[in-house]
Amino acid sequence: MATARQQLGEFGERLVCQRSHCPRCKRTKTLRRLPTNFKCADVICDFCGYLAQVKTSHSSVLDVVPDTVLGAAWNVQQERMDNGIYFPLFLVLVSSPKDFSCFYLSADLQSADIFSPRRPLSPSARRSGWQGFTYVLRNRKNAFVRLF
Repeated sequence: MATARQQLGEFGERLVCQRSHCPRCKRTKTLRRLPTNFKCADVICDFCGYLAQVKTSHSSVLDVVPDTVLGAAWNVQQERMDNGIYFPLFLVLVSSPKDFSCFYLSADLQSADIFSPRRPLSPSARRSGWQGFTYVLRNRKNAFVRLF
């Protein structure tokens, strides 16, 4: 059974696939969800192969990009950054199932300074040693485009 956070993430991915066109080929209805736990990407265009990350967050303010958003696994992100690989970001803000917004940040407007590693989980944690990261967006808010 999926956790509330996982259900929220799936909701955001479904919204992006239903309501967004592919930023690369501009086709509609071609974005598809990738399998759960696919590293660093959540959606793919089934026409041109475009990959993107989707992050979904609860928010009472839907017209402003938050200062920070939780990311995923740091080691995978760091390895990609070390090789100059960045994935575009769809940011979905949700206040209710019928009240939401979506913003988009292109990969070419990203750099290492928006990724901040979190502390590794403690030895007593279920996933001991795992380390996540936070997207620090406060200096990139103007770079986002509102989609819906």
